[in-house]
Amino acid sequence: MFHRRRWSSRRAWEWHRRQPWLVGCNFVPSSAANQLEMWQAETFDLETIRRELGWARELGFNTVRVFLHHLVWQQDAHGFLERMDRFLDVAWGLGIATMFVLLDGVWDPRPRPGPQPPPRPGVHNSRWLQSPGAEVLGDPSRHHEVRDYVQGVIGRFRDDPRVLAWDLFNEPDNENAAYAASELPDKGEMALLLLDRAFRWARAARPRQPLTAGLWRGEWDDPRRLSAIDRLMLEQSDVVSFHCYGPPREVQRRLEALARYGRPLLLTEFMARPLGSTFEGVLPLLKERKVAAYCWGLVAGKTQTIYPWDSWARPYEGEPQLWFHDVLRPDGTPYRPEEAEFLRRITAD
Repeated sequence: MFHRRRWSSRRAWEWHRRQPWLVGCNFVPSSAANQLEMWQAETFDLETIRRELGWARELGFNTVRVFLHHLVWQQDAHGFLERMDRFLDVAWGLGIATMFVLLDGVWDPRPRPGPQPPPRPGVHNSRWLQSPGAEVLGDPSRHHEVRDYVQGVIGRFRDDPRVLAWDLFNEPDNENAAYAASELPDKGEMALLLLDRAFRWARAARPRQPLTAGLWRGEWDDPRRLSAIDRLMLEQSDVVSFHCYGPPREVQRRLEALARYGRPLLLTEFMARPLGSTFEGVLPLLKERKVAAYCWGLVAGKTQTIYPWDSWARPYEGEPQLWFHDVLRPDGTPYRPEEAEFLRRITAD
């Protein structure tokens, strides 16, 4: 049965009961510095994707969260969908379900198609791109340029069991201090407008999978004090997703705050070792409540997310003693063998 409106709570919990405990990562192959390098035909690297997803499965991961980009759709919609299909075949063949992210408000607000510049040495996620970016986001009369992409992608895979869920807009109102000179002064207002439209466009595509958009900052324990964009996310998401890079006590507080909304929960970004967000500290809390868990990163590569966020202000000259994100080295060996063993153990039960 298709749903043109938000799922009922009962429907959301029925979906949740059919899932295993979902544990995985935000996946980008080590050969790609951003979404365009991952998905453009010239740099689509299925061999690396297959190899690295195999390593993910060996760790016990059964799901990945994967970012798309509207510019690839605009370049070649048919080819883009075919590459997505090939990705899904590989992931599903390994027992991995995929959550796709359609829009993104983080890092470079001026995305351009074609060959991408090399990563900036020693800088965290130095070439990551927003979608649609400031030019389109800041002009409501151009928001329709994203509609065909949202509906075309969801429409193609709307009843595909390989797709777990649709995450419509990642951190839509992120101010991106590193790109302050290029960011919109009214980004929050424009992001709210586009997110509202994205939910409506996505529902019109009639997906069987749930829709979500992740809360990522602010306080969520009092519905009367929610920001406008957090309220929209909570009122429109079929299942509630959120980000938390804090230590276990903060994750616990977030879980308690969000439990009041009566929906299944997915922690779609966590794991920043220097901040106290670790697998050993966070995963037992999530497993107890069957909350989905997606760490940031898998294999250290061109995204350079082994470096912390402060590398934007002070680039690192060598590998940090304590990695920020990521789990494996480029050859597949674990950064911390005891961490990999913990992952295999906690996901095996």
